[in-house]
This record gives sequence, structure tokens and C-alpha cells, in this order.
Amino acid sequence: MIETQNLSSSSLYLAIDQGGHASRALVFDYRGNVVAEGHQAISISRPRPDWVEQDPEELVESIRIAVDKAVATLGQHRHRLVAAGLATQRSSIACWDKQTGAALTPVISWQDRRAHDWLDRFSAYTEKIHHNTGLPLTAHYGVSKMRWCLDHVPAVKQAREQGRLALGPMSSFLLFRLLEERPLLVDPANASRTLLWSLKGLDWDPELLTLFEVPLDLLPRSVPTRFEFGHLPIGDQRVPLRIVNGDQSAAMFAYGRLQPDTAYINTGTGAFVSRPAGHYRGYARRLLASIILQENDETTYVLEGTVNGAGSALDWVTRELGLDRLFERLPEWFARSSTPPLFLNGISGLGSPYWIPDFASRFIGEGEDWEKAVAVVESIIFLLQANLEEMLKLSSPPQQIQISGGLASLDALCQRLADVTGLPVYRPVEREATARGIAYLLAGGPAHWPETDLGIWFKPAPNPPLIERYRHWRDAMQTAMRNESSAA
Repeated sequence: MIETQNLSSSSLYLAIDQGGHASRALVFDYRGNVVAEGHQAISISRPRPDWVEQDPEELVESIRIAVDKAVATLGQHRHRLVAAGLATQRSSIACWDKQTGAALTPVISWQDRRAHDWLDRFSAYTEKIHHNTGLPLTAHYGVSKMRWCLDHVPAVKQAREQGRLALGPMSSFLLFRLLEERPLLVDPANASRTLLWSLKGLDWDPELLTLFEVPLDLLPRSVPTRFEFGHLPIGDQRVPLRIVNGDQSAAMFAYGRLQPDTAYINTGTGAFVSRPAGHYRGYARRLLASIILQENDETTYVLEGTVNGAGSALDWVTRELGLDRLFERLPEWFARSSTPPLFLNGISGLGSPYWIPDFASRFIGEGEDWEKAVAVVESIIFLLQANLEEMLKLSSPPQQIQISGGLASLDALCQRLADVTGLPVYRPVEREATARGIAYLLAGGPAHWPETDLGIWFKPAPNPPLIERYRHWRDAMQTAMRNESSAA
């Protein structure tokens, strides 16, 4: 419980962060201080290879529980809540009955790749799709999941025939279920992760809807990031929800205005590295072009790289090797003097800059189980560096890195990231950046959004063995990709 007796009379902002492993609700004051918070863990299911699902009712209830926990600690201060915002996992989708709100499918996670074979038929359109949407043609994004539901789920087919079907990003399902008005709306960050939304037109793309045979009338209406979405009932209150964004998009605003010379890394189930781009750049080769904010006449884009196997890779190695208390033991393992093996990390599919959906993860070299765990963490660092190198082809070199999210609490990860990149890495004290970014946007982007405590800088240090492992890892990745291509 966070003490609230020292609160002034300023407005309060409720930021809801629906993540891969938990739903969080944090209340911020106008100065960016956390004054209350609630947390509710959620489960994830992998019923078949390449299938990753979550229970939609559990997600809805987890948000309600987290919000109630946070608001309960405020006491009478709860009446100073003036606005709420929601950030969600991008690329996850749901289907629901727009009359009753009942979910017709599980929430299909962004990690899910069940329909990647179906996408092969559109390979001739890869460059056009990437140019229009900013995304490569992969099953991580929403359209293949939507099409799979339309083709394979009887309840979805029936609802469509009866005019009751709604489908789209998970954020839209949550808005429909959480808000009194039951709106059918979608924000740009989540809509743009479907392969159906035009970054330039800022709306659903008619050509792509036709190409993938997804009817427009099934999709939520596209609106800006800042919008009057509806009202969130909390006890005897009705709090207006005015911001909806993607989790990675919101995280970039955690500490105020974007800094063009900074590479932003946010870690969780996946790890994402972004550079402010200013304007729409179109085709970004092996990277993503993403929209992170649309309000009034302002649209903010970034170049983005994605590492699918971050927290999910640690979950994988925990299961594979039967390791106990892996995360809390990693600092001790990193402190040991050793040369770990290399890990070629294709967990949840190999993301940018390689884009191989069914890349087989493997260790190169021998090592004890603890050394293999270290190798998995190093693979996350190496994939981030590969994305930063790719970004240099399209943008000026960054001067620093800002890192946030759960894995950022590992000092060794931050230090080795600094050593490999040659860049200073800044880790703020408050590492749950998504909720803080939502609060900043809710507060109207105030100039005074200081950190209450200064974070830690990790300065790059000479580390020849690590640099050599990165070179060997990069060569091993190229060899593995050539071999898999030849075998195919």
C-alpha cells in the first residue's frame, strides 16, 4: 500500500497496463508520482505448438481487480481521479458478440503463429504490405489470427451470419467489456498491428481488407490515441477513459518528451527497441515503422525492432532445463567467471532483423545448465544489438540507450548491453514504463514530468570476450539461416 496522506489537491490519473503476465493499475499525480497501485497475475496457455492463448474473461476480471485494488488505497482521494488510460499488448486479437459482449474465442496472443502457413499465399505482396503497414508479412500480427477464427471457429461463423460478430485487437474487446458505453473503437497503435491498417492513411486499408478478405463492418472504428472512449465504472464513480495505446508505444513517453538521440528499449515477454522517426518513412527494410501517438494534427512514428524471445525465452529455458528460481539466481551466475555457450534464439519465432517464423532455437557449444541460462540472456542482448546495427542504415547513431521493463532489473544485462553497443545505458528507478507513459499522456504531456529519483547509468567498458562471443553468435546465426534455407 502506498501512503496517500501527503497528496496535494491536484488531479489524479489512472493508468491501466494489461501485459503478458499481469494486469496493473497505477495512479499518478500531476508530478508523475505513483500514489497507488494494484496488480493481478494472469495465466497463459500453449495448447498446441505455435498456439498461445489467454482467457478473455480472466483478462477482463484481472483489470477490474487491479483497478479496485489501486483505487481502494486512495480512500477519499479517489474522487480526484479525472481520467483513465489503457495500454495493451499489441497484435493480440479477440472475437466477440457485439450484442452481448461474450467472447467467442480465446484472446490469441501476439506470440501465436498458428496460421503462418496460410500467409505464404500472399508472399508476392510482401513489399506492398510492408510499405502500407510498416510491418513485414508474419503471423505475429493480427490478420492471420482473425482469418483463422473466421475460417475455423463455428461460434464466429454463426455470429457473422447473424450480424453479431465483432473482431479486432484485444484492446477493442477490453474497451467494449470495461466501459459503460460498450464502444467499438480502436486506437492507431493497436490497429496498426493487424496488417490491415495504413500508416499513411491512418485508417483501415481498403486494398488490404480486400486482399485478406476481412469485412470492414466486423472491425472497430479507428480513432486517435486521445479520444473520449467512454466511462470506466469504479464503485460509485464514472471515470472517463481518454487514452488507449500499445504497451511499447506508451513506454516511450514514460519520462516525458521523446529524445531523438536515444534508443528506447522496453523488455517483457518480448524486447523492443525503438528510435523516434519524426515522420512516416515508408518501407523500413528489415525493421518496423510504427505509430505511437496520434492526437490533434500530430502523428508520431518510430523505427522499431522486435525480439520475440525475451521473458518468454527465460520461461522456455526454465521449463527445458527444470531450473528453479532462475531470475533471482541469474545475478550470481553472471558473476561467475565462465565462457557460456551461444544460444540461437528463435523462441516465439525469430523477429527482426531476420524474420524467420519457425527458426529452431539451439545452443552452440557445451555448458552447464546455469551457463545455458546466461547464454539465453546474452542472446537477447545480441538480438538487440543486431537491430541497432540495422537501424544505423536508416537513422543517425544513438548517443544513449534508455531501458525499462522487467528484465531491466538485471544489472548484468544492462552492463553487457552497454559493453556490446558501446553506448551508455540509463535505467530509471521506475522501470514499469508503460503505465507511466500512459499517465504522462493523460496529464497532457506536461513539461514538468521529472523522475522522483535518479536512475543508474551503465557505462560501456572493454569486454573483449563478450564482443568475440557476439561476433561468433552473428556468424552462427548466418550459418544456421543459410542451412535452414537450403533444407527448405
